[in-house]
Amino acid sequence: MRIGILGLGRIGAFHAETLSQLDAVESLVVADPFADAAKTAAERFGAEVADSPEAVLAAGVDGLVVAAATDAHPDLIRAGVEAGVPVFCEKPVARTMTEGVAVLESVAGSDVPVQIGYNRRFDAGFVAARAAVQAGELGKLHTVRSTTLDPAPPPAAYIAASGGIFRDCSVHDFDIIRWVTGREVTEVYAVGGNRGADYIKEAGDADTTGAILTLDDGTIAVVSNSRHNARGYDVRMELHGFRDSIAVGLEDKLPLRSVEPGVTFPAGTPHDFFMDRFAAAYRAELTAFTEVVAGTRPSPCTIEDALEAGWIADACTLSLHEHRPVTIEEIRSV
Repeated sequence: MRIGILGLGRIGAFHAETLSQLDAVESLVVADPFADAAKTAAERFGAEVADSPEAVLAAGVDGLVVAAATDAHPDLIRAGVEAGVPVFCEKPVARTMTEGVAVLESVAGSDVPVQIGYNRRFDAGFVAARAAVQAGELGKLHTVRSTTLDPAPPPAAYIAASGGIFRDCSVHDFDIIRWVTGREVTEVYAVGGNRGADYIKEAGDADTTGAILTLDDGTIAVVSNSRHNARGYDVRMELHGFRDSIAVGLEDKLPLRSVEPGVTFPAGTPHDFFMDRFAAAYRAELTAFTEVVAGTRPSPCTIEDALEAGWIADACTLSLHEHRPVTIEEIRSV
């Protein structure tokens, strides 16, 4: 099949490399506002260069990968759907929930699939955890812990346009909690602090946060995030039930040091970058998209799924600023 790619920054170029290695993909057509980025991708991956999103869609592509800036996501998703081309779009659907809901409404009724990029759904550990929950291996859940710790904060310009740590970082935890447990979040309480880069505080954001999520069956989920984790990129999940407990991310590249006498775990070099931690998941995610394009599977992460994680992020943001519990029902009505 022939895949178009819009946006060739860090993640777009990574997707281009991954797609170029998939057996199902015969050719790539790429476009980026910066001509040098498109030219470099063309040279590296044997892609064709187009000068606009319209030109990519007119080039006979079977699927469209959107890795452009967030502000461009709504129009590019709509353009792909209107052209009858299945779309893969990196999260978020849009900068705000209002815009995201408008995108959902504008493509409602179309049978053109849209897949939003939440790569943890394709990580082997999270897949196994979901299967264990669905099989009842843990019994009834009572506690979930989910963690995302970045090795260093992004630059100030990124922070200023990110929408805040809950929308930019924690949203991955929110999505994977929903996906693994099969439950919905009903209420949140969030706290945050600033112990690191001053520019994060100046942007009105927190660099370290904690959130308590109440799920619709009474399970308590604890989400911990930080822009500062000197040992590396740390993503983990624990699920505790009345029958058993399991963990995702307890492997030799875990960026955590044990001080227990005689303990040598973890023994490997710590993960230091999200593309390292989730390289296999990204490949599985784009392989899934080729199956969506081929019509052999439905979208594994719909616009509706992405918006649900977004509501939780907005609720946590409000909770942080107002120092109170916030229900998802309340945030939907704002």
